[in-house]
Amino acid sequence: MDKRFWGILIVIVLVFGGIFIASNNNKNNTADSSSTSTPTNHIEGQDKDKVTLVEYGDYQCPYCAEYYPVVNQIATAYAPYITFQFRNLPLTSLHPNAFAGARAAESAGLMGKFWQMHDLLYQESSAYYASNETSASWVSSTSPLTYFDAFAKQLGLNVTTFNNDYASTQVNNFINSDVAAFAKTGAQEATPTFFLNGKQIQPPDAFSNFQTDINGAIKTAGYSVPTVSAPTQ
Repeated sequence: MDKRFWGILIVIVLVFGGIFIASNNNKNNTADSSSTSTPTNHIEGQDKDKVTLVEYGDYQCPYCAEYYPVVNQIATAYAPYITFQFRNLPLTSLHPNAFAGARAAESAGLMGKFWQMHDLLYQESSAYYASNETSASWVSSTSPLTYFDAFAKQLGLNVTTFNNDYASTQVNNFINSDVAAFAKTGAQEATPTFFLNGKQIQPPDAFSNFQTDINGAIKTAGYSVPTVSAPTQ
């Protein structure tokens, strides 16, 4: 074999080696539906009537931001009667900062502040889309961690610990486990996606419509339907 053959062979090895390395690096920043870890378990409410509402959401998704106030009203008003659970479904092909947002929430969660970070992320994304995408926000930033650090400080978190967790494989696995759990439902990948007692429901566009679905699930479970009003914002 001449030197030209060996030269070509070495180039091929280097090219495929580079592809392999790049592929592995990308796994740290994108959703992976093949994860076998346990999905997250972020819940609110007392589950007195054995009804669970699960949302699969994307913090950068404009529709999730639009639904956030209504979902927050439902979770608050029905807290004595149902369990509300949030799981991650970052649509990274559409929203380049979605996985980063999920990382921020899960990192805060390791320090007991998941829901607080969850709310801050959605409050700012809601404001961003309400401004016709003109306001400064983590949603459009090329350095979203700068915003997340500010949120962490606002919540009284140790920023160094927050950053270490943000970059960790553990947090990455949390998110990928949620994506894998969603894939097992067989539902079309879209956000927000809601499951009520394991059955997918269409995203209701108002508190009253959500209420109809939840009251029906409570009645089906054999409990009295409570009298619940939408909380004031």
